[in-house]
Amino acid sequence: MTRHFIALGDAGGDAVAAMLGDAMDRKAARQALPKGLPDADMPLAGHVLALVFEKNSTRTRVSFDIAIRQLGGSALVLDAGTTQLGRGETIADTARVLSRMADAIMLRTDDHAKIEELALHATVPVINGLTDLSHPCQIMADLQTLLEHGKALPGLEVAWLGDGNNVLNSLVEAAGLMKFNVRIGVPEGYDSDATFIAAARAGGARITVHRSAAEAARGADVMVTDTWISMGQAHAEAKLAAMAPYQVNSELMALAKPDAVLLHCLPAHRGEEVTDAVIDGPQSLVWDEAENRIHAQKAILRWAFGQI
Repeated sequence: MTRHFIALGDAGGDAVAAMLGDAMDRKAARQALPKGLPDADMPLAGHVLALVFEKNSTRTRVSFDIAIRQLGGSALVLDAGTTQLGRGETIADTARVLSRMADAIMLRTDDHAKIEELALHATVPVINGLTDLSHPCQIMADLQTLLEHGKALPGLEVAWLGDGNNVLNSLVEAAGLMKFNVRIGVPEGYDSDATFIAAARAGGARITVHRSAAEAARGADVMVTDTWISMGQAHAEAKLAAMAPYQVNSELMALAKPDAVLLHCLPAHRGEEVTDAVIDGPQSLVWDEAENRIHAQKAILRWAFGQI
């Protein structure tokens, strides 16, 4: 049966833990090696990964390209504007064609229904590189970063500050699988998807929603934020005004635990959701987090091909 990675739940908690272990082991094994040099075992030698982008990308594009190269395979980058997908070819037909020409497909798109349709008709693994609903690859890198910095996941207190977006949805999903807690600090009207919250609570996570940034941040082990205006959204003044009290600044960080760390999936709108003093400060892990997109996605690819 073809393994798709559309959501973290497609793998399950045990597999997520195994992938995280693999990501950290492979990262450690390549210290000081050139980025383009394949891993010694080249576990995906000869495999081709089709990278399909309907949304702009820096980290997703570069990290998946480097990931498949380090695993011994190669990447084929496709932008919707330069393919037949951008001229009206159906998702189903695109899935059928790419399944004959590539060994796996990564899609970065808007409507989550598109990746579900792609997976329905593809006969090779499909990986969610981001949709408006979720961003599981990002959260895999986040979890890896926390583990590397000595943060055991069970019982961890994670504070989210800002918009209830796709990254938050996947963070909440991860909480239910890996047994940590999320304090969601968001203004009214910008909540995350209730389905993810219900599932995480059913999995044993404590998910709380706060209208006060201070309440969400107080005593947290991890502070997480993201841009307030998601890709494709208008730069709405009303939304920016509603989000302003949730800015992660030095005062808000001081309410978290003394050894709390900051995560941000990037790109950052400095001076909006986070200040320079925090993102460039000693508690920030954002650059490790960005690099770990490579290593986490290597593990995702290996899982999709049944190697984990």
